Amino acid sequence: MRSRPLLYISAATSVFYLLSQRWQPFAGSALVKGCAVGALAVLALRSRGVRRDAGVLALGLAFSTAGDVLLDLDPRLFAFGLGAFLLAHLTYIGLFARNRTPGIRLDPAHLAAVLLILVSSATLAVWIVPSAGALAVPVVVYVCALTTMVSAAILARFRQPWVAVGAILFLISDALLAVHKFKMPVPLHDYVVWSTYYLGQCGIALGYLASG
Repeated sequence: MRSRPLLYISAATSVFYLLSQRWQPFAGSALVKGCAVGALAVLALRSRGVRRDAGVLALGLAFSTAGDVLLDLDPRLFAFGLGAFLLAHLTYIGLFARNRTPGIRLDPAHLAAVLLILVSSATLAVWIVPSAGALAVPVVVYVCALTTMVSAAILARFRQPWVAVGAILFLISDALLAVHKFKMPVPLHDYVVWSTYYLGQCGIALGYLASG
């Protein structure tokens, strides 16, 4: 399959970035980090003729890649990285809304899952935002976009469950990142945040492409 080299590059760079946490930042670490999700973006771009709106998926992954690189280059670029991920979530929201499974009524399980996500996000925001200082407003906007993205992934009801699972993992990763940055240290923070984030992006990207 033509996609396998890109998947290998994505997985290999992700594992290398994960295992090299104790030596970061090092020369080229931003490039390694960017290749993990960047390769998925290229994979999505090459799938435009096979899967509807694969180019939109590629755009969301590209915004995510930009956010990854900005956060790795300099902590002072945090706000810009946050902005890049905000654009990624907005892109994903549009993608999921355009491609939800038609003709299926929402069932209690999916509605309950969305309600749980809303309550969890609201609780986290109430706890985190007072400690965010000058970033309070951007954080609130970001949490709203992230929560909407996850809810859209659940309500879209793709044939593959991995899109919703990936979106939830993305939320967990960002929640841990926010807790570590604004409230208190999270054990093995770097490893857990990267693992859940990367698996989340894989779930969204590969799950969407496989749902065609």
